[in-house]
Amino acid sequence: MLFNPNTYDPAHLDPESRRLLRALVAFFEERGKNTLIKNYIDRTWYDDFLAFSAKQGLFATFLTPSANGGSNPDKRWDTARNAALSEILGFYGLDYWYTWQVTVLGLGPVWQSANTAVKEKAAALLDDGHVMAFALSERSHGADIYATDMILTPTADGGFTASGTKYYIGNGNVAGLVSVFGRRADVEGPDGYVFFAADSRHENYHLIKNVVNKQMYVSTFELKDYPVREQDVLHTGRAAFDAALNTVNVGKFNLCTAAIGICEHAMYEAVTHAHQRMLYGKPVTAFPHVRRELTDAYARLVAMKLFSDRAVDYFRSAGPDDRRYLLFNPMTKMKVTTEGEKVVDLMWDVIAAKGFEADTYFDKAAMDVRGLPKLEGTVHVNLALILKFMPNYLFKPAQYAPVPTRHDAADDEFLFRQGPARGLGAIQFHDWRTAYDTYASVANVARFREQADGFCALLRAHAPSEEQQKDLDFLLAVGHLFALIVYGQLILEQAELTGLDEPLLDEIFAILVRDFSAYATELHGKAATTTEQADWALAHIRRPVADEARDAAVWQQVLALVGAYEMRP
Repeated sequence: MLFNPNTYDPAHLDPESRRLLRALVAFFEERGKNTLIKNYIDRTWYDDFLAFSAKQGLFATFLTPSANGGSNPDKRWDTARNAALSEILGFYGLDYWYTWQVTVLGLGPVWQSANTAVKEKAAALLDDGHVMAFALSERSHGADIYATDMILTPTADGGFTASGTKYYIGNGNVAGLVSVFGRRADVEGPDGYVFFAADSRHENYHLIKNVVNKQMYVSTFELKDYPVREQDVLHTGRAAFDAALNTVNVGKFNLCTAAIGICEHAMYEAVTHAHQRMLYGKPVTAFPHVRRELTDAYARLVAMKLFSDRAVDYFRSAGPDDRRYLLFNPMTKMKVTTEGEKVVDLMWDVIAAKGFEADTYFDKAAMDVRGLPKLEGTVHVNLALILKFMPNYLFKPAQYAPVPTRHDAADDEFLFRQGPARGLGAIQFHDWRTAYDTYASVANVARFREQADGFCALLRAHAPSEEQQKDLDFLLAVGHLFALIVYGQLILEQAELTGLDEPLLDEIFAILVRDFSAYATELHGKAATTTEQADWALAHIRRPVADEARDAAVWQQVLALVGAYEMRP
């Protein structure tokens, strides 16, 4: 189930994608663990990785849509292979993933634009090995699109001069193209928004500093009377607003695969160390609590992969009449990444002091995995977004053609013509119960289904009042319960598509039953919760169905990780 560089061969992808991904793995393995760790500790800028990418045409091949790829048949925007690349980069280090990630974001407004000249320029820059940047955030406003102090003043020739400061902008030190969000000085409201392309090498682009203490470069920069020609403008008015949100829809999906990669590498280290360390005359893994923690970590990690892999299919099959991906996207940003934190914490409880040692990957993972739920909003922001989908998801199913596994070498061009970023509450979904019905014979799937049905009954009988709907703290407790149902659905769909063994699936849902009970307890304790809602919460706390044979079978899968992979020195 886990990515293993020793055996990795993405045979489900086309030959060139397969070659590039295997070459990427070889690049990191040949560099070795000592170099990887030293560069992390010394905060060394990753010129060697960017040089490798440029030589191989990695970013150019993976991030250029077919329409802009010229005569190269391998260039396309393919979410399946992008996810595979993102996972590998996370596996070797968040900093390497980050320069890829912000290049994805920087290209979002470009590929959505009707500006042919900038598209051609971006494609040429990728061919030359450049990375990109996405300049939305500002220190005073964060990523609040409604408030920006990047001001564009009209000039006599039909262009503008741009002045203002951007903050927390990855790759802002070297980006060949920076997609910058601002507003016109002479137009009020949304009609004044502008997205334009800037060059970090321009004399009016002033790099200030790296705002984080990391190998990655997260810049703050200032534009002073930067000349914005008419041909540099990507979007204006409400289209610029939509481009910002739609770019996030495309790019922030990569947070989940980064978390998965980080957890996979950390798990190889943790399980191997725990099993080989003797305590009181026996391996640490002989202790029941250690087995439980490592089994939980493994099952949660597999669940992360199942959900994320299935979400890829919905992204790739999306269209104007199927926007279900807009729910699964914040789920990957929030739920999968927070699960990554739990996975690392469970392993850290086992390996204890080992998790602090400088010569391990684990201590880097423990730090870096924390950042992913906090990139592009917080858990709270994404939960609030997820809640917009809840009524239609639970109560108003629609008919859709089945979504197959999407590993085909196709261009996901719809992602760059998503249209207006509104109407989320009107999006409909297929019946979530179908996936649960398929596995009704699995004990803990059935038990979790009881809890899910109970949640629907709660909303019918004791829905949040108007006052409660204004209380975000209360609503977030409700949101966590709803998110678990969505999480379980895609896990079950992917389990069926991949033939996942039932003991492991049962173990995953034993965890979901416990998690649902924990969130129900949290809802019970909220000051805003009514007596009826509190009574419901207590009535829907469940114990997972215990099964020693199941536990033993999944534990053998965990033990199989011992010594399965260790990065070359």
